[in-house]
Amino acid sequence: MNSIDIRTVNVVQYIKPLREGGSMPAIVKADDGFMYVLKFRGAGQGKKALIAEFLGGELARLLGLNMPELVFMNLDNSFGATEADEEIQDLLDFSVGLNLGLHFLSGAITYDPLVTKVDPKIASKIVLLDSIISNIDRTVKNTNLLNWHNELWVIDNGASCYFHHNWETWQNHLTRTFPMIKDHVLLKQSTELKEAAKEINTLFTASKIEAIVNTVPEDWLLDDSIEFTPDQMRAAYIQYLTAKLAMIDTLVKEAEDAG
Repeated sequence: MNSIDIRTVNVVQYIKPLREGGSMPAIVKADDGFMYVLKFRGAGQGKKALIAEFLGGELARLLGLNMPELVFMNLDNSFGATEADEEIQDLLDFSVGLNLGLHFLSGAITYDPLVTKVDPKIASKIVLLDSIISNIDRTVKNTNLLNWHNELWVIDNGASCYFHHNWETWQNHLTRTFPMIKDHVLLKQSTELKEAAKEINTLFTASKIEAIVNTVPEDWLLDDSIEFTPDQMRAAYIQYLTAKLAMIDTLVKEAEDAG
């Protein structure tokens, strides 16, 4: 089973929560000496949000977009025991095990569409990627983009792949477009969608998509509430992404019409 190389590190220090988001991620330090934004498996959308975050992030990287390094992060049970805040304590206790971390971009500022213009090709790539992964959370209200060292960085893809929140009906999403692209923060600047689509078709090969999906930890795919096995879930993610790529010309037209 082909896969991609993702490092695994251990959390050694809980520094502070980031209360801007509903899932309350945290800045932590790992045993490699670096700081990360830790996304917790025990947060609201659970392991599904980690899967979406991982898939969206690695697809962004494959497309050549700036994306902080993703790592798998082991969290042991010692942190909850010493946390005074009950809400954070519960989150830490429910998140013991393997979580997801994004390299912390120290000094980065939130992208402001009124201040910073984005290269049309980069904007087009991000818009089409979000159409493919059905990312509902890259809007003016919550851009999920950062400016760091005068470059645009993509973060927070956890609100994508929302088909996996109901496995009974997931196949209904295979032929759907993404009308919510009309609310995308970069839509007005994405004037090179056809060129971006050509690049996506070249880069998003079947083997590379499979490698990214195959790297999702099996632990994140275990769900006693449904009959799907981890291998069946992997096949579903691959089928979903492949179906979206097959209709990329339709997604381009939808975005152009919405713009």
